[in-house]
Amino acid sequence: MLLTNLFIISKLLLLQLLVVVVKVVAVVVVEVVVEVVVVVVVEEEVLVVVIVVMVVVVVVVVVVFVVVVFVVVVVDVVVVVVVVVVVVVVVVVVVVVVVVVVVVVVVVVVVVVVVVVEVVVVVVVVVVELVGVVEVIVVVVVVAVVVVVVVVVVVVVVVVVVVVVVVVIKSSCSSSSSSSSCSS
Repeated sequence: MLLTNLFIISKLLLLQLLVVVVKVVAVVVVEVVVEVVVVVVVEEEVLVVVIVVMVVVVVVVVVVFVVVVFVVVVVDVVVVVVVVVVVVVVVVVVVVVVVVVVVVVVVVVVVVVVVVVEVVVVVVVVVVELVGVVEVIVVVVVVAVVVVVVVVVVVVVVVVVVVVVVVVIKSSCSSSSSSSSCSS
């Protein structure tokens, strides 16, 4: 009787955890899609790539959700195995979300660089016609400094995202009951 109650309680808790994880992933995916659509309205090819990536992420999340629900509800497995499966699913979802965020950051950087290059070319042509070569050199130096600052900021953001993911994975591994699956 006690073992049956333990299984039922563990299944309910795992289902609640799974619902929370799916909600968080859904919110993150929706926010990323909205931001990307707002930023990338100009570049149709980039928008297609981002939409394909988002569809793949949604399909992966749905498949993981169905598999975990099947394992938790239909099959009576040992509680430890269920906990390990849920931890692995959470880690996979976090990794997928991080990959999507990195892809979106790269896409946004590419779009920004393309736009900046186009603007710089137009500005240089106009300035050369209006003022002369010396002023153009000053403008080019200023633009180069701005581009370097933008690249440094993007690199810092990517590094911070990677560090956060590593910390989340390490903490989820350390909090799980069997850390052998997280040793890598």
